[in-house]
Amino acid sequence: MLLEECESSIKPVAVREPHFPVFETFRSASYVQRYEALCTKLLKERLYDASCLLLSDRKKGLHGEFRECTPEISFERFAASLTAFASTHAKLQ
Repeated sequence: MLLEECESSIKPVAVREPHFPVFETFRSASYVQRYEALCTKLLKERLYDASCLLLSDRKKGLHGEFRECTPEISFERFAASLTAFASTHAKLQ
């Protein structure tokens, strides 16, 4: 996932709970923190083999510059997992 790193994505976001309570992880969290929590949760619950969250602003992104939140959801790990999956699949064909 690629998310624009800007004021709107890094400041805490309010929650509304008209139908069900929101997880504590999402209270007073920014969009960056929410996406990081989602990607990490998908890995820990083994729903995904790999996940990646990249942050980039509008100007630097045009030059391919980005930053990663944590090593666990880095592009390098995501690419390694995808490469291993594709390689295994190709060998089975």
